Amino acid sequence: MYIPKHFSVNDRQELLRFVQKNAFGQLISRADNRPEASHLPFLLSENSEVLVGHLARQNPQLDSLDGEQVLVIFNGPHAYISPRWYTSPGVPTWNYQAVHIYGIARTFTDEQRLMSLVNKLSEKYEANADKPWQPEYSPKLLRAIVGVDIEITEIQGKYKLSQNRPAQDRQQVVDALHAEGETAMAEAIQQWNP
Repeated sequence: MYIPKHFSVNDRQELLRFVQKNAFGQLISRADNRPEASHLPFLLSENSEVLVGHLARQNPQLDSLDGEQVLVIFNGPHAYISPRWYTSPGVPTWNYQAVHIYGIARTFTDEQRLMSLVNKLSEKYEANADKPWQPEYSPKLLRAIVGVDIEITEIQGKYKLSQNRPAQDRQQVVDALHAEGETAMAEAIQQWNP
């Protein structure tokens, strides 16, 4: 990913926090000499060294995934930024937050590990429900999925949040984004440019 210096984020803890908050990613690998991608939720291991997820057993991406270097992309809020919101001259652009994780993929089919993964994913995403779903399913359903561990070898972060603009322009961008209902992006700009 091309990352100009003023948009670069190198704080590993910040990038891992971002991944936990925006955990639905795109797993990208090569299969039959072409890129393949799957969209799935991930969890970080307890030591934050491994991404864990699962794919449908029928997913052709599994055919060449084990042992391969992969890329997982996580996206946060994004929004169009109009130069009419600036006091100083500018051009149209797009603000966004993205984290790229590179790593080595290892697949697993151990039923206990798969059950633990499904239960942890359910626990995470059911946490705010009035009556959270309690994992109750036939273990044979686990045979329809294959787990994947991705040992993290590199993390890149890019937060393009108008850092290259004067403070007055940034505030006008925030105000315009709020007016257009793009509150997540407005809040990200405020948080990253206090």
